[in-house]
Amino acid sequence: MVVVMTDGVSDRRDLTKELDLLAENVIRMLEENDAKIYSREVIEEFRNPSNIGRMQDADGEGVGDGICGDSMEIYLKIKDGVIERCTFFTDGCGATIACGSRLTRFVKGMSVEGAKAVKPASLIHLLNGLPEEHVHCASLAVVALKGAIRNYESRQRAKEGARA
Repeated sequence: MVVVMTDGVSDRRDLTKELDLLAENVIRMLEENDAKIYSREVIEEFRNPSNIGRMQDADGEGVGDGICGDSMEIYLKIKDGVIERCTFFTDGCGATIACGSRLTRFVKGMSVEGAKAVKPASLIHLLNGLPEEHVHCASLAVVALKGAIRNYESRQRAKEGARA
């Protein structure tokens, strides 16, 4: 019987390399699976989302609750009838994150009136499609946007009423 003595350091390094390779393989398999299901645009928005977070000084806030249990909050900063800033917060899946991210970039610089006309189909088109089981994610984002617009308009009417 031969006993090999090691310092333990090289064994840990080997184990670390094996774990790193395992993690890389799992990530590669997940990415391949995602690419079969989602468009490149959805994957990019999910992996690198824009405009995430609640806005403390929002002019309008809206919430959408999805049939799947996801929720989305949309926050608007508006000046002279134009959306200057739009952020979102969600507890949802990757498709919901992608919808929130893309929607915030789409409406930035848009008039409030123009944003009222945004439809879930427009968002799905911007994302180059969504799987049927995730189409409701686009609706969730648009419902939250329209709620934020209604909230903004309500606040504006209240301000005008206070001045009168």
